Amino acid sequence: MTGGRVERRLAAVLAADVAGYSRLMGADELGTLQALKAIRREIVDPAIAAHKGRIVKTTGDGMLVEFASAVDAVTSAVTIQDQIAGRNETISFRIGINVGDIIIDDDDIFGDGVNVAARVESECEPGGVCLSGSAYEQVRGKTAFAFDDLGDRSLKNIERPVRLYSARSASTTSAKPHSEMTKSLPLPDRPSIAVLPFQNMSDDPEQGYFADGIVDDIITALSRFKSLFVIARNSSFIYKGAAVDIKLVGRELGVRYVLEGSVRKAGRKVRIVGQLIDAVSGAHVWADRFDGSLEDIFELQDNLTTSVVGAIVPKLEQVEIDRAKRKPIQNLDAYDSILRGMDCLQTAGDREKDDEALRFFYRAIELDPQSASAYGWAASRYHVRKMNGWIVDKEREFAEARRLIECAIKFGQDDAVALSRVAFALSFIFVEHEQAATLVDSAIAMNSNLAIALRARSWISVYLGEHEKALNEIDRAIRVNPIDPQNYHLENARGFALLFMGKYDEACHSAERALAIQPRITPSLRIASVGHALSGRLDQARAMMGRLREIDTVMRLSNVEEWSPFNRKQDVERFLEGLRLAGLPD
Repeated sequence: MTGGRVERRLAAVLAADVAGYSRLMGADELGTLQALKAIRREIVDPAIAAHKGRIVKTTGDGMLVEFASAVDAVTSAVTIQDQIAGRNETISFRIGINVGDIIIDDDDIFGDGVNVAARVESECEPGGVCLSGSAYEQVRGKTAFAFDDLGDRSLKNIERPVRLYSARSASTTSAKPHSEMTKSLPLPDRPSIAVLPFQNMSDDPEQGYFADGIVDDIITALSRFKSLFVIARNSSFIYKGAAVDIKLVGRELGVRYVLEGSVRKAGRKVRIVGQLIDAVSGAHVWADRFDGSLEDIFELQDNLTTSVVGAIVPKLEQVEIDRAKRKPIQNLDAYDSILRGMDCLQTAGDREKDDEALRFFYRAIELDPQSASAYGWAASRYHVRKMNGWIVDKEREFAEARRLIECAIKFGQDDAVALSRVAFALSFIFVEHEQAATLVDSAIAMNSNLAIALRARSWISVYLGEHEKALNEIDRAIRVNPIDPQNYHLENARGFALLFMGKYDEACHSAERALAIQPRITPSLRIASVGHALSGRLDQARAMMGRLREIDTVMRLSNVEEWSPFNRKQDVERFLEGLRLAGLPD
């Protein structure tokens, strides 16, 4: 800009950035930076210079380049993408090109021509080159490249629709026609996910079988969850070796979530990186990495699969709850009503919230009278009512709990989650531990990675007096689902098992871990009261008892045996003695 006059000119503007840059940096920051520098030094900068381009500016993962000729811009872009693809790099660029009027200010450029180029780049698939209609008109018939018409697109902050074209070497397989690209499948009525083939980042390309095996295991494990809609392997593996646009994958497969990742083997070590992406918005929902040894390759595969599934399922559940909360109450269906009820239970020990949750579960039953999930959730609230001393009309409420349990079993023969919930309720409310164990063992047989089933089984073992077995089951349940915010339930199961084994200090530590998450949960306070009392710490025991009686106002020594689900007489006697010492009245 000189003398107050705005300097303008017509130019071909190339905008480029690295696809999934944040994800790549999160997985391997140093490796990504080194690879990106090498690509720029050996491929990008020489291609731009050879075709008389001027790099206006660069960012961490992108750049803006000006060319006098649209032909030079496209030739440079296709050369860059072909050479990167030939190196089998994990890094891929999106490149957008537009021809338009630009404003010159010192060495920088601005204006509509730049803005459109940036928006065209954001519509491009990883590894691709996209042109606006104005750029295409300048190069049509002047190069040996092939072009595919992608149709008109509405670009962010650009008032008019812009026609897009993809450019590729004539020898490259054609992109999908516009009509095929825009065709989308409707989303299912439950969380839906596709697991894409993981990238093999090992030096040996033959190690691809290992990455494929990991993905197969994850798909199989996810498929056992009836609450999930999982795309079969044959459909998700059509994307193997391709640079994909997650939003496009979501539309083509009809799924809300996509899991992608990579596997790197070096000597006897392996690293697996996974990331869960919302295919509708493109937002990253979850990401993690798993490191291990190859001393036993099959055990490692199982362990990694279990860890990935354990991390994904609760995260998906929370995302679905958040989605349901954004819907108007009057538009809820049975599934959304269940999600609303689950959201009410985020804070344990709140009777009003628990009552609200039960109303949502009954609404779900009205909307879908054969929903085993709704019956199972509703039955679980009567379990909690008994546990917290909230039962008002025992005969009526227990009869209703029995009805809900029977309906869940009737409609949920193949629903491992529903069977697990009613097994827990059957064991605690009616002290029918053997039948409950049979139900939950059936659920585990259906899905050995199901956290709720493993949690229920550990509690039933505690009730039966099989405390060593319970501790092993608790460890397994936490291993399957290490980040579940509801793992305080397992700490309470551990606390009771340790309490009845005479390990009072350890039992108190378990209770404290649970109370740190949920300070108003009655089992934790009972464990802490009894554990401190039997260890001789009566002041701490009575302080815990005071907190307990604020929540459970009806519990007395005289009614503990009526409330207690414990099978062994010595466990009940130990429990009563601790409560008496802690100050529970007769």
